[in-house]
Amino acid sequence: MDTVTCDVRTTMNYVVRGEEAIFYAGDREKSYWPQDPHEVTIHDVRPFIHDLALEKNGFVVLDEPSGIADYTDKEQLARYCRDTEAVVQRLTGADKVVSFGPVIRTNASGTHGHNQPAFGAHVDYGARTVADYTRDLLPPEEAEERLAKRHMLINVWRPITMVESAPFAVADASTVKREDLFQSEVRGGLGGVDRSLWGFNLAYKPDHKWYWVPHMQPWEALAFKLFDSDEDAVQFTAHSAFDDPNTPRDAEPRQSIEVRTIAYL
Repeated sequence: MDTVTCDVRTTMNYVVRGEEAIFYAGDREKSYWPQDPHEVTIHDVRPFIHDLALEKNGFVVLDEPSGIADYTDKEQLARYCRDTEAVVQRLTGADKVVSFGPVIRTNASGTHGHNQPAFGAHVDYGARTVADYTRDLLPPEEAEERLAKRHMLINVWRPITMVESAPFAVADASTVKREDLFQSEVRGGLGGVDRSLWGFNLAYKPDHKWYWVPHMQPWEALAFKLFDSDEDAVQFTAHSAFDDPNTPRDAEPRQSIEVRTIAYL
């Protein structure tokens, strides 16, 4: 049986090379994020989904049903975060995994800025914010011990219903170079925290390879690495929502959930 490959040609919003951005998650009109849009091809990853590896590509696609009926329920959300930590521990062989910042997103009309998809190539977050959250979540002595050893930031992104609009793309991290990343300060992100969060936006280079999972299902999840204390490791998996030109007019709004995890090896 022939496989139909669903590659998409669309516009990706990069940052102007050399520009540092300030992003207000709850009031996006205040943001300074000078965009540099480029036409890119976003490739269908399904034909070689089983060849992916975190250490090679920076991301993997998991067949991992969640068993959660309502992500807005606090108890179920807490259970989902613990389950996600277990998934990341299995993926990485980490000694310990913690999670923070679960966010439900949708492009439904009237959605608050905190919960809208982000249309711009970015990496959230880097070493500074990973260290901040480590010190928030762990006792002081343990935090410093964990930070002295290898640790990595991994986001796990999952659709709540099949993705029909505002799909999600990731860049193969092996094609993302440090010199193409420019600092981004996020103010009021992850539930309106007072402290700034620090990551990067991506400047354009034609070498970047973008991928998506067409018609991604609720039992599928994307796990992608955003930071690794091992400087030689593949990391910085840029990602973004994008407009699929083939989206039907009557497509349902995207509904997704993401959980950030820190894996300590």
